[in-house]
Amino acid sequence: MAAELAQDMAAGSLEVSMQEPVTKFTFLHALVAGGVAGVVVDIALFPIDTVKTRLQSELGFWRAGGFRGIYKGLAPAAAGSAPTAALFFCAYECGKHFLSSVTHTKDSPYVHMAAASAAEVLACLIRVPVEIAKQRSQTLTGHKQQLSGLQILLRAYRTEGLRRGLYRGFGSTIMREIPFSLIQFPLWEYFKFQWTPVTGYESTPISVALCGAVAGGISAGLTTPLDVVKTRIMLAERESLNRRRNAYSILRGIYVERGFGGLFAGFVPRVLWITLGGAFFFGFYDLTTRLLGAANTDH
Repeated sequence: MAAELAQDMAAGSLEVSMQEPVTKFTFLHALVAGGVAGVVVDIALFPIDTVKTRLQSELGFWRAGGFRGIYKGLAPAAAGSAPTAALFFCAYECGKHFLSSVTHTKDSPYVHMAAASAAEVLACLIRVPVEIAKQRSQTLTGHKQQLSGLQILLRAYRTEGLRRGLYRGFGSTIMREIPFSLIQFPLWEYFKFQWTPVTGYESTPISVALCGAVAGGISAGLTTPLDVVKTRIMLAERESLNRRRNAYSILRGIYVERGFGGLFAGFVPRVLWITLGGAFFFGFYDLTTRLLGAANTDH
C-alpha cells in the first residue's frame, strides 16, 4: 500500500536539480518522511485493504473471513512499510538524478515515470514477501488462523521454495505497479501543474494531498484487474489450480467464472483505500518533510 502511494508524492515533493548531487539530507528526508507516512497510512486504512483482499480471494469474501479479524496481517504490513519506502526512494532519487543529467531535462514526466518504474522493481524485493505474509494472514481460515506473518513466510519457503514461495507473484506485482505508475505520474504532474492557474492559490500540503489522492484513485480503479490477478497468484496454495496458470490464464478464468464484475472485484475498497491513503500519505509526508527541512535550516 505505502509504496503504491509513495510513487505519487515522489515525482513532485523531492525536487533535485540536475547540477546538484543527491545529498545526504535529501535521502534522510525521503526515508524518514516516507517511512512515517507509510506506517500511518497502513495502520489507519488497513481494514479497507483487508476487505479488498477478501473480495478478490478465490474463496470469496465470506469464506475468506468476511468482516471478522479485519486487522489480521497488520504486523507484516506495518513492519514492511518503512524499508519498502526507503528502498523505493533511494532508487527513485538516484534514477531521477541520473536520467535528468543524461537527457538534460528537468521535471520531465517521462523521467519521473522511468525512474519510478525502475525503483518499483527494486522495491518489490521487499514488498512481495511482505504482501505474501499480509494477504495470506488476511484470508487464513481454520487451524491456520494462529500463524504469524513470520510463520507464514517460513512455511511458504519450506513448502514452496524461494521463487515460488517467498517471491510468488513477483511478476504480477510488477505487472500491476508499472502500469499504475505510468497512469498515475502524468495525472499527478498535470494536476499539480494546473493547481495554481485554475484555483489561483499557491500549492500547499493540502493541495498536494488532493492532487495525489485523485490521481491515485483513478490509477487504482483502472488497474484493479491486475490487482485481482496479483492477489489470486499470491494466495494460491500448493494444491490450487492458480499455481499452474499464468497471469493471462487467471485473468481469463476470472472473467469466465464471474464475468466483468469479477475482474473488478474489490474496486470500491481499492479506490477508496488509495484515494484516502493518498490524502493521508501526502499530508503526513509533506508535513514531515517541512519539519525536517526547517530543522536542517536552523542547524
